[in-house]
Amino acid sequence: MVLCGSEASGQDYAARRAHMVAEVDALYAETQRDTGLPSMSAAVRAALEKVERHRLVPSAQQDLAYHNRPLPIGNGQTISQPFIVALSTDLIAPQPHHVVLEIGTGSGYQAAVLAETVNRVYSVERIEELGRQAMERLAELGYRNVELRVGDGYAGWAEKAPYDAIVVTAAAASVPPALVAQLKPGGRLVIPVGGEGSVQYLKVLTKRPDGGADERPVLAVRFVPLVPAKN
Repeated sequence: MVLCGSEASGQDYAARRAHMVAEVDALYAETQRDTGLPSMSAAVRAALEKVERHRLVPSAQQDLAYHNRPLPIGNGQTISQPFIVALSTDLIAPQPHHVVLEIGTGSGYQAAVLAETVNRVYSVERIEELGRQAMERLAELGYRNVELRVGDGYAGWAEKAPYDAIVVTAAAASVPPALVAQLKPGGRLVIPVGGEGSVQYLKVLTKRPDGGADERPVLAVRFVPLVPAKN
């Protein structure tokens, strides 16, 4: 059978996506000593296999969408490589009933992966243009369980708290107290931590019943900085 037009393109993207998932799987195996995760969970694997990353990046980046690498999305921002997106999602141990906060919407890719694994996603983006574009793309893809606002990621989204988990997609010099405060007891926060010019580590914090949090470093990473929104 000869394929043409969008059908051929769709099959090509599906094949690229499958190759990307295999690459991510290999990285799980390589990093399991640090992460404690030998492979992707079934839920995260299904999300990576389904989410159309090429529709959540600028058109100039679509041909690179299924390379396991970060990509520029404009306004001096990037989206994380698919391995980090998958790992961040797995580290919160997502459940179908969970309500999750994302800090740093970017292109909407991490939000889409989360939306495939949990009940509802709230996402905060500092840059209005990126936030608008992300919501348009997510709506076109049919994600009705994602709500986005433009605001200060350091402040979280208190009106929708408490959250079962929080995923931060930019590096903070230290963990924002407001984010820990907005977690449910037992909830997990995944965040890259490290000041400008210093080594960053992806960390997992688990909130204790007393309001404090236990944390562990997972991997050395490199993220764009988490910048407070201007008043």
